[in-house]
Amino acid sequence: MAPVIASPTIDAEEPAPRIAWRGSLTRRILAVNLVALALVGGSVFYLDGFRSRLIDERRQRAEREVQLIGTMLALSPADQRATVLHEIGRQSGRHLRVYDDRGALRLDSWRPGPPTFTLVDPAKEPWRKHVARWMDTVIDTLVGAESPPPFVDAKNGRAWPEVAAAAGAVEVASRVRNAPDRTLMISAATRVADDSLLLSVENARELRRFVRAERSRLALIVLAALLLSAALSFFLARTIVRPLRRLARAAVRVRLGRAREVVVPRLPSRGDEIGLLARAVSDMTQALRERIDAIESFAADVTHELKNPLASLSSAVESLGRVDDPALRAQLLTIIGEDVRRLDRLITDVAEVSRLDAQLTRAPFARVDLGEVIEALLADRAARAEGGPRVAFARPLRDTAVVMGDAERLARVVGNLLDNALSFSPEGGVVRVGATRVGGEVLVTVEDEGPGVPEGAREAIFRRFHSDRPDGASFGHHSGLGLAIARTIVDGHNGTIEVRTRESGEPGARFVVRLPAAEGGVT
Repeated sequence: MAPVIASPTIDAEEPAPRIAWRGSLTRRILAVNLVALALVGGSVFYLDGFRSRLIDERRQRAEREVQLIGTMLALSPADQRATVLHEIGRQSGRHLRVYDDRGALRLDSWRPGPPTFTLVDPAKEPWRKHVARWMDTVIDTLVGAESPPPFVDAKNGRAWPEVAAAAGAVEVASRVRNAPDRTLMISAATRVADDSLLLSVENARELRRFVRAERSRLALIVLAALLLSAALSFFLARTIVRPLRRLARAAVRVRLGRAREVVVPRLPSRGDEIGLLARAVSDMTQALRERIDAIESFAADVTHELKNPLASLSSAVESLGRVDDPALRAQLLTIIGEDVRRLDRLITDVAEVSRLDAQLTRAPFARVDLGEVIEALLADRAARAEGGPRVAFARPLRDTAVVMGDAERLARVVGNLLDNALSFSPEGGVVRVGATRVGGEVLVTVEDEGPGVPEGAREAIFRRFHSDRPDGASFGHHSGLGLAIARTIVDGHNGTIEVRTRESGEPGARFVVRLPAAEGGVT
């Protein structure tokens, strides 16, 4: 009998993924998490675009302001322009210069006052600034950003392209350059009303500080996410990969033939798929152990059952050569014939039992009317004119006792039960067979008038090779496998079989087979 497995039913096989992963599960988990981090790290490209927009806005503002300053200078008296230029430069933090058309310097906001900004010498800065500049270079290289040209403070106006552009047809022109410390220098030039050219230069250090601060915050976020992702990845790997490895090692040991030594972890505390897998593998291993035990026990029983008729047959054959008495020789030949029939019956039943489970799993089930099956079985027996006790069958209504199953196997169940009942029934007795539907089940009963089955033996009679024949039973006609075969077939149809006393209280046994009724039958 197949063991009952407690694990849930496994779903149908899922289709294989289109992408074939290779490598350990730990690497896969880490790779998936790192992909998400890479997307976060890709925000540095957005930050670079944000920086470019800031610079463009700052250039546009510088162009507007230089035009405004030019208008103020044009409206100021000529003798006060130097003072106005110096005051505007001091308040705005710019370096303002006025050139003529030939590039000669006319006015400078830093004269006579102090400079409004000072360029920083990178060699005198601490190492943190060198690291920041190196990071700027690396990130600009990664995002493909164009690096502005270096800033050179030229005295002659002709050395400034924006001044040359303003001297032509361009109303206002601007440029962005890098100071020695990689801060931004934004310059703009425009024409003043009296044909002078105004140049404005500012050191926009706050732009670089702002971008570096944003990059630092982003780097901290990415680093924290990286550490968290790595920790979560290893945590997932620990909670997933380790139990899978334990199950794999146990499965390998089972495959190597050490199933009885292996304790497969069931992981009762886990309610996820890993826990379901562990319990399924454990149940499978237990079923394998029981199947191995059943096969070993069956092989031992077969060996034992075959030895008895073989020993009798061997003894009779040896005696046959030494006996001259015709009566004794006839008796020995009778024994030999009985032993041969017994061996044939044993071999036939053993062959059927050995392949019965596999056949049931492959057999297609169809709607079977058990009333018709029993009726055909009894008609065949009547045609063979077998003597002995009579058989009474209460034929159910058509389409009442309908089940899903294999008609041939179900007929074998009824036939085995009928053979068993006839062998125990007294001469002139009656064996009653019935089939009916009760709720969602179909009940098949076989009742005899024999001695009955003691309560303590009602389970043992379904074991293989169990035989407790009545006195006078025909030798060699029973292998002890009939009821075992019947139970195996009933189990394969998701039914049950049991033996009870007769409901009337009279001596005898009553076998009851319960099978699930087919849908659509008459209730």
